[in-house]
Amino acid sequence: MATTNAKLMTAEELLNMPKDGYRYELVRGVLKKTAPVGHTGGYYELNISAELAMFVKANKLGRAYSPNTGFLLERNPDYVLAPDASFVRQERVEAATEAHGYFPGVPDFVAKVISPSDHYTDVYDKAEEWLNAGARMVVVVNPRNKTVQVYRSMTDVVTLSEADMLDGGDVVPGWLLPVADIFE
Repeated sequence: MATTNAKLMTAEELLNMPKDGYRYELVRGVLKKTAPVGHTGGYYELNISAELAMFVKANKLGRAYSPNTGFLLERNPDYVLAPDASFVRQERVEAATEAHGYFPGVPDFVAKVISPSDHYTDVYDKAEEWLNAGARMVVVVNPRNKTVQVYRSMTDVVTLSEADMLDGGDVVPGWLLPVADIFE
């Protein structure tokens, strides 16, 4: 019986794909297509991203990135993921040598807003992938029950309600965001 080996895509091929309105990630060389987020999810993403970006810039902590930013986590096969919001410390931004292309490495902070088409198990598997790749904090925003889960590891997880404050801790020092502000 003959076997066929599908050609794996590279990060450079993904970067040069024509824009078609979808968001793609590259999971160990395999292209994964996702639908654009809905208006509510997009609003929640922006609430987190905007607050994070303003704080990071004002305090010269590094860089916050938009939801469409790809991070190259592995090579051969290439692994490129795009979080809904992210932050990289200044010393890591300065150490990044690629002027073009995806950020070479994992963000320190990652946020994911669960969309209506997401399965919880897939979202939590992705949180684990980010942590295994080296992210120091992964935040999962659940619009269905208006909670936020903060992962430092898969065993160090805190669930926040709208009455609580999201705290950047030692990952984004000084950053505080009322959970209610995400869902306003």
